[in-house]
Amino acid sequence: MRPEQHLEAIFRAERELREAEARLLDTRDKNILANLLARATTEALQLNDREEASLRLGRLADLCAQVPGPQMVDTLIAILDDDDETVRVTAGEALLDVGYDRYAEVARGIERVLERKHTGVSMTELPWILAEIGEPSALALIKKFLASDDGEICASALEALVSLGDPAGADALQNLVDDQREVTVDDSDDEDGDGIRTTIGQLAREAIEELRGRDAED
Repeated sequence: MRPEQHLEAIFRAERELREAEARLLDTRDKNILANLLARATTEALQLNDREEASLRLGRLADLCAQVPGPQMVDTLIAILDDDDETVRVTAGEALLDVGYDRYAEVARGIERVLERKHTGVSMTELPWILAEIGEPSALALIKKFLASDDGEICASALEALVSLGDPAGADALQNLVDDQREVTVDDSDDEDGDGIRTTIGQLAREAIEELRGRDAED
């Protein structure tokens, strides 16, 4: 095939993809559609072929974001647990889209994973999603992540509180100032990209200082 034919094949495949997606999303019974997407996600997460799994999960994340209901939020959070960083980025962006349009669905989904004390990698991503959306209940939800026995989850929530920027978050960090759990955090000055080791307590003290400093400026 000539290069022009390959290019035309790409255009044709894109048209077929869009048409197939439109027909799928036009399914009248949204419960049937949600069950289908949830089942396909479970199957994709179990695939040994990680390249195929990532391909499917990326597409499924986009589809799940377009179907309302709690099952789709739970499914997106499951995708957010995947080992592939690219898949997690796609799932995170999908959850953000849902959160901006239907925040209550996302908030309730996060409450559900908190209630069952989930410890997947999604738990380090969800506080940032809440901070990015910035709804009034974000502070209360992020604070619940601080109670995690997993230091990395706690550290993520702590940093997300700083990102949220609500000075009221400083009070929630007071009981962490002596926490000696060690964690690795990103550092813009770290040329190796491995992050730096610090303690929850040190992060808490720095966060309190920054949040209270913002309060004083206001």
